[in-house]
Amino acid sequence: MAKKTKVPPQADGDSVSAKLDDGGAPHQTTDEGYPTLTTAQGIPVSDDQSHLRIGPRGPMTMEDFHFREKIFHFDHERIPERVVHARGYGAHGFFELTDDLSDVTIADIFQRVGEQTPVFVRFSTVAGSKGSADLARDVRGFATKFYTKEGNWDLVGNNIPVFFIQDAIKFPDLVHSVKPEPDRAFPQAASAHDNFWDFISLSPESMHMIMWTMSDRAIPRSFRFMEGFGVHTFKFLDADGAATFVKFHWKPVLGLQSVAWNEAVKINGADPDFHRRDLWDAITMGDFPEWELFVQLFDDDFADAFEFDVLDATKLIPEEQVPLRKVGRMVLDRVVDNFFAETEQVAFCTQNMVPGIDFSDDPLLQGRNFSYLDTQIKRLGGPNFTHIPINAPRCPVMHFQQDGHMAMTNPKGRVNYEPNGWGVELGGPREDRVRGFRSHDQEVQGAKVRARSETFADHFSQARQFFISQTPIEQKHIADALVFELSKVETPRIRERTVAQLRNIDEDLAAKVADGLGLTEMPAAIAPASAPITDLPPSDALSILKNGPGKFKGRKLGVLITDDGDPYLVAALQEGVMAAGGVMEIIAPKIGGATLSDGVLHPAKQKIDGGPSVLYDAVALIVSEDGAALLQKDGPTRDFIADAFGHCKFIGYTVAATPLLEKAGIADSLDRGCVELETVDDVTEFLDALGELRLWEREPLVDLDA
Repeated sequence: MAKKTKVPPQADGDSVSAKLDDGGAPHQTTDEGYPTLTTAQGIPVSDDQSHLRIGPRGPMTMEDFHFREKIFHFDHERIPERVVHARGYGAHGFFELTDDLSDVTIADIFQRVGEQTPVFVRFSTVAGSKGSADLARDVRGFATKFYTKEGNWDLVGNNIPVFFIQDAIKFPDLVHSVKPEPDRAFPQAASAHDNFWDFISLSPESMHMIMWTMSDRAIPRSFRFMEGFGVHTFKFLDADGAATFVKFHWKPVLGLQSVAWNEAVKINGADPDFHRRDLWDAITMGDFPEWELFVQLFDDDFADAFEFDVLDATKLIPEEQVPLRKVGRMVLDRVVDNFFAETEQVAFCTQNMVPGIDFSDDPLLQGRNFSYLDTQIKRLGGPNFTHIPINAPRCPVMHFQQDGHMAMTNPKGRVNYEPNGWGVELGGPREDRVRGFRSHDQEVQGAKVRARSETFADHFSQARQFFISQTPIEQKHIADALVFELSKVETPRIRERTVAQLRNIDEDLAAKVADGLGLTEMPAAIAPASAPITDLPPSDALSILKNGPGKFKGRKLGVLITDDGDPYLVAALQEGVMAAGGVMEIIAPKIGGATLSDGVLHPAKQKIDGGPSVLYDAVALIVSEDGAALLQKDGPTRDFIADAFGHCKFIGYTVAATPLLEKAGIADSLDRGCVELETVDDVTEFLDALGELRLWEREPLVDLDA
């Protein structure tokens, strides 16, 4: 047997990943001594960073066998749950056009104001399995299937407008790094571990997305309170075939809202289905979630003059530079009849495009177009997944495709091919050169290369712009998140390397993270591939708090009551919250409820140890003296109050509740967010304050990291 070449160990001391039986052949090594990366066929790989394309900014080639094999294998890693976006929740609704776009596109869905198109929307986390919790710090998928008159259009986006990587060939590496580490199978639905931050610290293109995922955008209060983005640049085509670049934005009518990280951790323990339950409850109560669809439209001249490449998925176009144009609204008004049949079996594919809309040469989008179809075929058992009702178009379908696994219908008659000479009645469908889908007629030229365009090289300018666009408390949350995540990283050099990357974004941010980690000295900044632009102006649209709703509509007030509590205060709270478009829930020592001083029993929605304050946007304590005495010795009651205060929520309370405030340790720290309730006028004052949602000025007083 031939002697094997010795493979050097990895830097961290772990052995190199196990190889398949190599028949005794020596491993090839690079000049640096690493084993040579190969395809599954053993073919050495020269470039694992970019897929093969025509010119640095051109479309990908189908002959790129390395990319195809890599993404193909990645797509088939899980049966039957999705590899990513496994934990999702969906609902039916409609899209209504409010502004026709016939000036820029022939897409049928954008032609007639007032017309409604059926939709199915699936929200999801990305990293966790189907059984993971809803409030993981993660990107949220925001995928919309439009059942248009000219076929299904899938706008498969996220709640963040940019992404971690620029080229789809890196997607398996990104997801592998964030998934549970393969030897120990944890952590679940979490990025706070060595593998993820090792990858990130070596991938400067990811740093803009890191600013978003370490911000409060990654822990939304509800699906109903988050934005959605198409991420990529697409094209609209008009009747003459002329193209206009377009980006898609969903904005929630109820405004933006997120939770605090400590709150998210506790929500996951109290109700891991928090987001699912919120969407289900809202729709079944008739409080239908609504988003407005906006587009950013721009031409080649803007694309050429823009500071960054519009094909780069790690970049966005600030709304101040290209204003949003509102074109419609989407309302979700029906829950699914069966979760598996609809939410689990729905198949989104970025390649599902209708006439009048087209792809750009974004290399991440180009790769997704291949990957999604391949994934759905594997996950749903074969090519006929469009026969499943949730995936079936709501318009006539005519083709010669036949048979295969799970074929529900086949073309009738003897003809299953074209061209044929059987005439209109028997010959079946033909292509329509007028109404059929047409790609933009663009010129493409260039050498066949594996490369990234030099226009993709700036990785830090927009990351800095995002950070400086946040309010001080939002900036603090980003620093806190980075410290928390990196504190879970066991390898010091990974922590240091990440701080070195942060120095290219903001020195103060890097210093706060370094201090929070207890680094003894600041690591030198890693030299950027392209010098960052440091004078980009802040964009208010990037901040959650600068775009707050200023109202309590769609939110939830939790009211803790005891026997002999004041019924007039409870009634006033109920009436005021309903008038504001919110929901009120009763919490009591027993699930049967409490009998107020008027002798009326008020059933409870939650028992106190099952209804912590993290489930509510604000709380009120309507207790009697005897009730307060009973609850003083109750740990969950203490936590209910202390958590509400620590999470900067508004708290209403009766005088009788004062001992409970003392027990929770906040009696000496009451602020304008704590409102004593004695009269109906006090209730009005309290309810008026709730539109602020959180009293963030309190956080520096209750947080060690302030």
